[in-house]
Amino acid sequence: MKLRYALIGCGRIAVNHIKAILINKNIDLVALCDIDLQQINILAEKTGLSLEGINLYSSHKDLLKEEKLDFVGIATDSGSHAKIAIDCLNKKIHVVVEKPMALSIQDADKMIKIASKNKVKLAVCHQNRFNKVISKLKQTIDKKKMGKINYGVANIRWNRNADYYKQASWRGKWATDGGCLMNQCIHNIDLLLWMMVSQVVEVYGCLRNNNHKYNEGEDLGIAILKFKNGSLGVIEGTVDIYEENWEETLSVFGKNGVVEIGGKSVNKINLWKIKDSVVGDNCNEAPPNIYGFGHNLLYKDFVLSIKDKREPLINGIEGKKALEVILAIYKSHKDGKNVFLPLKSFESTKMVNSKLNII
Repeated sequence: MKLRYALIGCGRIAVNHIKAILINKNIDLVALCDIDLQQINILAEKTGLSLEGINLYSSHKDLLKEEKLDFVGIATDSGSHAKIAIDCLNKKIHVVVEKPMALSIQDADKMIKIASKNKVKLAVCHQNRFNKVISKLKQTIDKKKMGKINYGVANIRWNRNADYYKQASWRGKWATDGGCLMNQCIHNIDLLLWMMVSQVVEVYGCLRNNNHKYNEGEDLGIAILKFKNGSLGVIEGTVDIYEENWEETLSVFGKNGVVEIGGKSVNKINLWKIKDSVVGDNCNEAPPNIYGFGHNLLYKDFVLSIKDKREPLINGIEGKKALEVILAIYKSHKDGKNVFLPLKSFESTKMVNSKLNII
């Protein structure tokens, strides 16, 4: 029996959600929702989707009243993720939500709690975990082939210009988005945390807004992480690289090896040097854009998690990890000192009036 599905939010990233559900024979797309109905038509044109037999809504509350759903995808602006997800979870509907799952620790915890209470699945779109080479690296680390992991580095060196932010007014605002760490860099931060096999216990971060004065959030964030087992992590994230994207790389340094993964969406081996370990060329992928192929596998995993009554790979607890570290970086910059985890409460709106510019 197919699972009845609706997508809430039909903008830029929604294309990946639609492509993922169209190739999954276990999903029946019954409804689409966007506050601007024209976005649904644009989405249909981009994906070749026929809207015949699909119900259209401009309000997610109307959607929830009218439709009998098994699960939803949420691809709205970041600031509305938590509210919409909570409304769906309270209706005992399974939820796949785009990153970041929320903009506050409190909302993330509430989402996790409601999902558990109502016995429904909650998954967060950190789709790069499904990249072939990322899966291979994770398996290699878990088998302890790299030995003790000494440190890891996440580099995100991209460009986002004024035209990008003009496309959607919510981008770059503390109440609806955050800066580059929250929007662009969160995927690679998630991968770094996944590879380090230990909890982050301490964060020190600095932010700058060097050339995006029309935004509230940062266009550069640099942080040092300390893990419970003594390992260290480094995050360097920016959308201020001159003219165009340069690279996104994940580097892991262990006692018995070093690996660097790059490519458009961290899907290509730049360096794989591990004692008694080789990796085949079939791990490399060449996706058409920075989103990669991960949404397809994320949806496949989510459907199976419902059918098999297990947790999805990136459940709410996993999805919260990168969010918590980013909020800790924000708090560290705001307070000018180290922040210790777990972070009991903090939200992006606390960053209003924070000084990000150096005169």
